[in-house]
Amino acid sequence: MESPRLSIRHVKFLDCENVFNPIEASKRAAAIEYAIRDVVVPAIELEKQGHEIIRLNIGDPLAYEGLQTPSHMIEAYKRALDSQDNGYGPSYGISSLRRAIASAEKNKGWKCSEDDVYVTHGVTEALQIIFAAFLEPGDTVLAPGPHYPPYMAYPQMYGAKTIEYKLNSQDGWKIDINDIRSKMDESVRLLVLINPNNPTGNVPTEQEIDDFISLARDFPRCTIISDEIYDGLDFSGNFVSLASRSQDVPVIVLNGVSKVYFAPGWRIGYMAWHDPSGVLSNVRDGAERLLRSRLCASTPAQYGYLAGLSEGSDWMDGHREKIRRRLEYSLERINSIQGLECQAPGGAFYLFVKITDPIHSADDKRFVLDLLHEKHVLLVHGSGFSPEMGKGHFRMVCLPEVELLSEAFDRIESFLNGR
Repeated sequence: MESPRLSIRHVKFLDCENVFNPIEASKRAAAIEYAIRDVVVPAIELEKQGHEIIRLNIGDPLAYEGLQTPSHMIEAYKRALDSQDNGYGPSYGISSLRRAIASAEKNKGWKCSEDDVYVTHGVTEALQIIFAAFLEPGDTVLAPGPHYPPYMAYPQMYGAKTIEYKLNSQDGWKIDINDIRSKMDESVRLLVLINPNNPTGNVPTEQEIDDFISLARDFPRCTIISDEIYDGLDFSGNFVSLASRSQDVPVIVLNGVSKVYFAPGWRIGYMAWHDPSGVLSNVRDGAERLLRSRLCASTPAQYGYLAGLSEGSDWMDGHREKIRRRLEYSLERINSIQGLECQAPGGAFYLFVKITDPIHSADDKRFVLDLLHEKHVLLVHGSGFSPEMGKGHFRMVCLPEVELLSEAFDRIESFLNGR
């Protein structure tokens, strides 16, 4: 006969059977997609099997030769650690860094003070703060298509939605002003410009920016987000900070240390609020409450960024020239491969490549995954940047040395030729 103790255990096990059923994720979390890193999952599995993958998926300069973080920034970071300057800092950022950022923004042509600057855990946290402070259910974010994935993923967390406006894929991915005009209404709380654009690399002209601001002017609930994280990688000569052109429309400028200062893992970004008409006081109070509630950004990393802003930037010329050469080589190779074509970018370090091969153009994600498994080159499917306006494309970074890029293009060409 079964002992009483065993019987009790058995009853407890039966009562707790449901414990072993999977617990569902929230709908907001389950709906999040981040194509740039999602494609890494199968690549890791292939690497576990012993395959070497050429990774052209993520915009991390530190992953490639010759694009290291400058030594004076690293030394400043180390000094902060050695001096025990690694405790909690002010929620809005250390004052010396905020002043240096404000000075950099003033040099771009608009009146910015220390109090207008808030230091964040990269631009992605700045976006989370902005969306949380601005958005209510039923609100709209109007963002370019294609665009950086969080502009689509985050607004839904607050019951809002993102609508894409068109970039002209046949004309250097220029902003389609008429398309924006047709989509502007009273629900649009945030109108987004990414300049230079990720993933397409387009850099709007001063006239395009003025037209962009003019559209927002007719909607008093609308604020512009100007994401300028690639501002120092403008190869077109067209870059103009949007805030410098706005005399009345509120603008929030986003930037940080990751791309132009080549320190992506430091996770230091900022938002600088340009509010010439003083209409953002309430929403700004909300953003400040959110910033205080999450404590602060990394203190020693802020000192490293401060060194980058205040101790000279001559070193940037060499980094920019390397990227420019690698972009030019990549564009030349792509346009020599049958089945691919690409518009020349104005800035950043990506190419957004159109798949013209009829066998592969219908499903860009399938193209990326098949290329990964057959030729061990990792790209990002264009539909991950916009299901509608990015489909039939892929994004690649042009940061590796030419020798590695050459090998990647040889494999891509071989794949397209069925070899």
